[in-house]
Amino acid sequence: MTDTITYPTVTPRLALPLLFAGQSQKETTVNEALVLTDLLLNASVEGTLATPPATPVSGQAWIVGASPTGAFAGHARQIAAWTDGGWRFVTPFQGMIVQDRARNCAARYTTDWQYAVAPALPTGGTVVDSQARSAISALVTLLVSAGIFSAA
Repeated sequence: MTDTITYPTVTPRLALPLLFAGQSQKETTVNEALVLTDLLLNASVEGTLATPPATPVSGQAWIVGASPTGAFAGHARQIAAWTDGGWRFVTPFQGMIVQDRARNCAARYTTDWQYAVAPALPTGGTVVDSQARSAISALVTLLVSAGIFSAA
C-alpha cells in the first residue's frame, strides 16, 4: 500500500507540500503537490467503497467507507485516489464538498460525509397549506445543512 509522503511543511487546508530553502529533489515535492491539486480541485468521487476496486483507473477517487479493508484499512472516511504511484489518501476537512458520481449529488464533510435528502412532498387533503409550509420548511432546513443557504 502506498501512502502519501509526509512533508515537514504543508499548506494548512489541503496539506499541499511546500518547498524549503536548499531542498534537493524538488521535483518530488512539486509532483506530489500537483497530484493532490489535481485530486482536490473541483473534487469528485466515484462513490463510497470499503474495499478497494480491483482495477481502478488513474485519477479515480472514492470516499472510504466506515469499515475499510485491504489497502483502505485505517483510512475510514478519507478520500482514496488511485494514481500512477498507487493509492493516495486525503483526510477531509470541515466543510469540504465533493461531487459523488454514484449518487449524482454533492457530499459535504462535517464530522462525517453528509448528503442532503429531499423532503417529503405535500399531499392533498384539507390541510394543504400547513403541509406546504412544512415541506418548504424542511426544504430550507436541508438547503441550510447542505451549505446552499446560510443559517443566518
